[in-house]
Amino acid sequence: MDYNTTREKLIMPEYGRGIQQMVEHCKSIADREERMRCAYSIINTMATMAEQTADKEDFQKKLWNHLAAIAQYDLDIDYPVEIERMDDESAAPDALPYPQRRIKKRNYGAIVEQFNEHLATMSEGEQRDQLTLQIANHMKRDLSNWSTDSMSDEKVADDMAYYTDGKIQLDPQRHPLISDGELLSSRISTSVKKKKKK
Repeated sequence: MDYNTTREKLIMPEYGRGIQQMVEHCKSIADREERMRCAYSIINTMATMAEQTADKEDFQKKLWNHLAAIAQYDLDIDYPVEIERMDDESAAPDALPYPQRRIKKRNYGAIVEQFNEHLATMSEGEQRDQLTLQIANHMKRDLSNWSTDSMSDEKVADDMAYYTDGKIQLDPQRHPLISDGELLSSRISTSVKKKKKK
């Protein structure tokens, strides 16, 4: 049996093995003009495979650069564009810096922590009350997603006080949280919508 694992590694897998084999054949053509005609034929095939990007200005340049890379820069033709050598096409991109922040309570995540930190710096007033209510309701939804057994208003109030070093104390009169029933019916309705889409 001929398995992909035993075959030559694909240089640009997005074009498939057929294109790579065509490029290898093109490299083996002795006549320069015939080799050039073959290269144009390969470019046309590659263009049909990536037709959705055909409106981009640098589309042709990109295709010729990809052809050169697949040929491992060993295809002797007169390229109609300047070829920019990619030293290691298979090299992984630079790792994105990941914020090294210790999350105190994983069920809420870092964003809720940051909002609470900001909340603790705000002066009293309607704006702080509105933001407090929004964050508290978000926290309750997070608890609901984590476990329906732990989504109590008291738990949200305790956690918010913990995050803000006691500066924010939820008041049921000023900060009426979404009810458990509303929360559960919202989850059921979202679940039903997802099933219908499938």
